Amino acid sequence: MSTGSDAIQPRLVNPIPDVPQEQTGPRKKRGVPEGLWLRCDSCSATIFRKHLEKNYRMCPECGHHFYVPAYTRIKQLLDEESFEEWFADLNPVDPLGFSDKKPYKVRLEEEQKKTNLREACVVGRGYLRGRPLLLGLTDSAFIMGSMGSVVGEKLTRLIEEATRTLLPLVIVSGSGGGARMHEGIYSLMQMGKVSAALGRYHEAGGLYLSILTNPTMGGVAASFASLGDIIIAEPKALIGFAGPRVVSQTIKQPLPPNFQTSEFLLEHGFVDRIVSRDKLRGEISRIIDYCERGRGH
Repeated sequence: MSTGSDAIQPRLVNPIPDVPQEQTGPRKKRGVPEGLWLRCDSCSATIFRKHLEKNYRMCPECGHHFYVPAYTRIKQLLDEESFEEWFADLNPVDPLGFSDKKPYKVRLEEEQKKTNLREACVVGRGYLRGRPLLLGLTDSAFIMGSMGSVVGEKLTRLIEEATRTLLPLVIVSGSGGGARMHEGIYSLMQMGKVSAALGRYHEAGGLYLSILTNPTMGGVAASFASLGDIIIAEPKALIGFAGPRVVSQTIKQPLPPNFQTSEFLLEHGFVDRIVSRDKLRGEISRIIDYCERGRGH
């Protein structure tokens, strides 16, 4: 047997392939899936999403109230599976053929797909701790909750049914916009239409509770949101007609601290009380009971 440099080397039948450099080191750790954690807009605390959902979408550290979609808010407010939605088949139209950055029809289709809502308003009948009531909500996720013709029509029909039955009426306003410019005068007329219906409901002796959330602005704040027999606001909600920057530029003066917050409006008599979201069910039921007793029912 040869023992020199020409010795026969063993031949590997199945050579081991080269291992890429990045796989020779320690294995990479799995990353945290996106969406499990949120950062509070107010105190910057890191919040586990499931804890936030169980806590009415309120920050457990500072109590900041996060945005709540319309159907989630219905579940928070009403008894389980007691809500019956009305007028869900009403669809918005494009009477002006309006187009800004995109045609209004296209914008509506995109908003419907994004929010799973047909319009910015949901209305119907339900029960809150066994008490029957009529409920309407606007959702800021759909074109900032602005008042188009369908929003006004749904609210008006709801109020007219409340007038017929004299059931308590609760409208939760979450609208950062006023009359929807895409529908022109058709949208602007909704402020007067809904307000007139509320006037007839008031004359009939109905009880209207207006719940203001962040934000409640523009034509919504200037109409039905401000006409409640009792007006309740969530903490630190932005409430007003024009935004603080526009107001400051118009009057050319600095604004007072906390201007247009629910706390500022409570101090100046515009809001009757501030109630955190987790206590809202109890507060509404107590008000209904008190007013029903006052009417001798």
